[in-house]
Amino acid sequence: MMVRINHLNGAFVPMTNAVTAVPAAPSGDALEHFEAEFTFEADCWDTHEAMASREPGFVLLDVRSPALYAKGHVPGAVNLPHGKIDESKLASWAAGALFVAYCAGPHCNGAARAAVRLARLGRPVKIMAGGVTGWLDEGFELATG
Repeated sequence: MMVRINHLNGAFVPMTNAVTAVPAAPSGDALEHFEAEFTFEADCWDTHEAMASREPGFVLLDVRSPALYAKGHVPGAVNLPHGKIDESKLASWAAGALFVAYCAGPHCNGAARAAVRLARLGRPVKIMAGGVTGWLDEGFELATG
């Protein structure tokens, strides 16, 4: 049973709700889990900072449709819809090139679909968490065309 401390008198008070009904993982497990997330994703802020450099160290893929890409995309991103990813489309990049895929946002699984396709082709891949929605939430501009 989860408890909380009453801030008025320091007494332990039982707590049950949807958040506390399942206990948190042990700290060691939590550390392993959350550290591993960084091997699978990058956030919009870090992506923005990297893209501002001359050599970001990855290829940023907008995996939405060409029409959505034209309406607004992260500056420097290459449009390659997730359903079109195959080895022939990747031939111009080195086999070890890291790809960072993004889609519309947290409500869209296009980046995950792209990551699966890239991983199946043996390519290093991460997703940009938040996608276009996250990019805009950070206050960053989109390019058009």
